[in-house]
Amino acid sequence: MEVHWEIKPFAALTVDELYDILKLRSEIFVVEQNCVYLDLDGKDKKALHLFGIYEDKVVAHARLLSPGISFPEASIGRVVVDSNYRDKKWGHELMQNAIAGIATHFNETVITIGAQLYLKKFYESHGFVPISEMYLEDDIPHIEMKRG
Repeated sequence: MEVHWEIKPFAALTVDELYDILKLRSEIFVVEQNCVYLDLDGKDKKALHLFGIYEDKVVAHARLLSPGISFPEASIGRVVVDSNYRDKKWGHELMQNAIAGIATHFNETVITIGAQLYLKKFYESHGFVPISEMYLEDDIPHIEMKRG
């Protein structure tokens, strides 16, 4: 079972790819996490979109942001894996590709993220360390983490 990974700027996404990415994010961040928030925050147009396709379906996504958009450093956000495929550990592949994508496309090694607190150990396994106290974002505990 292999995922095909792609990285594209917003303008290069097909209508179907964009729809599938936004649908996946909505399924997880709004429905699964029972959190009403505005996912479309204006950053997607400035981002590179890393997404994984398995059997013609978008099963994972992260957006890669250059320095100065979310944090002074480059960042990775909207990290999501379809709940039907989490047992495949594709989240780790997604993060490895995201970190490599930041290095390749932005020539950056320092990355800051706003992580959901329950995923702290997952991000630590990819070299991120906490740099803030817990804070609430959309009523979900988060923590800022940095790598590099």
